[in-house]
Amino acid sequence: MAPARDPAALGAFLKARRAQLSPADFGLPGTDGHRKVAGLRREEVAQIAAISVDYYTRLEQGRVQASASVLATLARALRLDEDQQRYLYELAGKTDARPRRRRPPQRVRPAMTRLLDQLTQTPAIVLGKRMDILAWNAAAAALYTDFAHVPPQRRNYIRLLFTDPLIRGMHRQWDHDARDAVAALRMEAAADPDDLELAHLVGELSVQDADFRTWWAEHRVNTASYGTKDYRHHLVGDLTLDCDTWTSPDGSGQRLMVLTAEPGSPSHDALRILASWTAGQPDGDRDPTQDRNSPRRPAT
Repeated sequence: MAPARDPAALGAFLKARRAQLSPADFGLPGTDGHRKVAGLRREEVAQIAAISVDYYTRLEQGRVQASASVLATLARALRLDEDQQRYLYELAGKTDARPRRRRPPQRVRPAMTRLLDQLTQTPAIVLGKRMDILAWNAAAAALYTDFAHVPPQRRNYIRLLFTDPLIRGMHRQWDHDARDAVAALRMEAAADPDDLELAHLVGELSVQDADFRTWWAEHRVNTASYGTKDYRHHLVGDLTLDCDTWTSPDGSGQRLMVLTAEPGSPSHDALRILASWTAGQPDGDRDPTQDRNSPRRPAT
């Protein structure tokens, strides 16, 4: 362990760092008549880091020493680069023992691609780590939205569920579905606590949405592997669909989310109508940054 440092120096660094961060980076409004600081407030940093405001305040005031786990949380919340993280640990007199590893980009498995290509009347989405949307078919685009028009860095199922008005509004049982999604994300956080991108996602949504912040703090977990979802589509009306999520057996963390309806039901007929409108368009639409030979499909 490094020798102990002056707690006041650590507090000064934390204060300076939060002043450097733009509220817009976390979905917050910019400086206005109610915001006295250009950067983040103490309360906002505490929310993003999932620690109490009182504890964070005492850290900045140099009245308490931070543990290594709290330092790791603050490093993620304040989006520190490698040099800044090293400096943070030096100031606190702690050793950063976390392994440093480069995370490879997520790629759609060929088997998942083939499944998407073959599901012509069934909405299907390939979800990666953090519920990132890696690929989708034409039926999923017709049901939800044309994901090809969503910036890749925003193409995340739980982010869209909370922040996209169209997708949020089409869930007739939004509270139920969103809470289940938060619980599933909790499972991922437990499996990979050093995932910096997941920490950024949690911090962003915690600041933007009070429901997410409350549900995340509940520590409720589930796999959300199956269930029923009620939608209200702007073209075909109400649908009740069975949602099943199949996990890839190769340990990649990729999952195939498939939405089906009882044959002969109004929801089944609605899916057939949506499929007929996308007939003749390329199947298996996916992120063109992953497969540059993939045909692009016009918006539905």
